[in-house]
Amino acid sequence: LAEPTPTGLQLASSMAATRACLVALVVALTFLFMEGRVTAEPTSAGSLVQRRREMGSLLRRLNKPPIASIQSPDGDVIDCVHISKQPAFDHPLLKNHTIQMRPSYNPRGMHHDSNITTHAITQIWHQNGMCPENTIPIRRTKEEDLLRASSIRRFGKKMPRSIPHLNPTNDTDTPNILRGHQHAVASAQYDKCYGTKSTFNLWKPWIARGNDFSLTQFWITGGSYNGNSLNTIEAGWQVYPNLYSDSNTRLFIYWTRDAYQSTGCYNLLCSGFIQTSNQITIGGSISPMSTYGGTQYDIDILVWK
Repeated sequence: LAEPTPTGLQLASSMAATRACLVALVVALTFLFMEGRVTAEPTSAGSLVQRRREMGSLLRRLNKPPIASIQSPDGDVIDCVHISKQPAFDHPLLKNHTIQMRPSYNPRGMHHDSNITTHAITQIWHQNGMCPENTIPIRRTKEEDLLRASSIRRFGKKMPRSIPHLNPTNDTDTPNILRGHQHAVASAQYDKCYGTKSTFNLWKPWIARGNDFSLTQFWITGGSYNGNSLNTIEAGWQVYPNLYSDSNTRLFIYWTRDAYQSTGCYNLLCSGFIQTSNQITIGGSISPMSTYGGTQYDIDILVWK
């Protein structure tokens, strides 16, 4: 991701269900449980006015004028925004960008074995409608979403150095900010890597407090924390009440090109990621979930260059 936008990189998801828990670990499969606390600082009337002003400006930038809006049963409002008006094109380097609606080719092995029984996995907002052609569905950001953030500037962003080392040699190598994490990792390294596909079992883990979260994801990484050269492409599902206001299991993406210092964000909360699908809401709730001893539901996510 040398450019501010992963232009030419395609993220595709196909959804299926099986009777067995299938997980393909290619780059990294990670479960994170983070405990964090936000300390409220004394605020003056002037600072409150300034925060309100910043919130209004950010909401106007994120919530583009929709062609249609859909009220989801889970409380989300899904705005169907014209594909050329999405947040990605706020970036000056994407001015007059031509959208490539389909990749030049599809890699082999995109789909499940035809012998596996599949069932539809959908997003909850589909119950009340679909977005028309030439639009993309965007989860509307609300004022209460911003109020839960520790700061307006960091809304929708990870804290710098908030990711555990993939293979920490001992606990003293791990930054203090990571001490609240519990994680399991499987990883592989290749000299030439053009992408990966992973299959994630879908669950709805219980979250103890609003600032905790749980997720399953992969990272495709390059560079390192040294010099802030770390580049990542990340995708998976997460339960993150502090970001989404509820405990639903949601599809998410993330990217950075400077070790989370200033670039990148969750989903479409900053410019850089160009979406083409009018059916999938990035950040939207997924349904149904797997049950212990019952039917297992999986989601496939493929990222390739």
